[in-house]
Amino acid sequence: MRRLSVLAGAFIVLVAAPARAQEMHAQHQNAGMAAVKPLYENVKGWVLRSAEAMPAEHLGFRPVESVRTWAQLLGHVANANFMFCATAKGERSPATQNYEQVSSREELIRGLRAAFDYCDGAYAMEEAKAMEQVTLFGQTGSKLWVLMFNVAHDMEHYGNLVTYMRMKGITPPSSQR
Repeated sequence: MRRLSVLAGAFIVLVAAPARAQEMHAQHQNAGMAAVKPLYENVKGWVLRSAEAMPAEHLGFRPVESVRTWAQLLGHVANANFMFCATAKGERSPATQNYEQVSSREELIRGLRAAFDYCDGAYAMEEAKAMEQVTLFGQTGSKLWVLMFNVAHDMEHYGNLVTYMRMKGITPPSSQR
């Protein structure tokens, strides 16, 4: 009886081991996209919530004359998201306008949402596709590199948004509990 139990246990391990190995291989194969997507989701949420938190009367606010206004900064983020994600997808940007020139709060938020919605597809690509090479700003790198660049760019400008919000007495989304 004991021998039968040992054989049954060994059989289960032998049957399960290839499935587990295949699962681990799949996780490893998607490690890059799995690492960058949560960062993208975080900054996407913070930027959108920031845009919604700032009252419309502050669209023209800028801390000093030499920097973008609140509206221009949000428009720049929307434009850049379309550009980065179009590059990663190997497509022409579907942006319908220069969002840095938009003066309506609702239109800015719509543009940001459209840009992030477009980017969602890029951040859902398979790892093998993400390793394909593209050119951006005269440099060659993987599509994953472009998506990481996009996250870094969004984070950089989220930092600007945080400063603008603090100057207006608004707690930024990443600091809210």
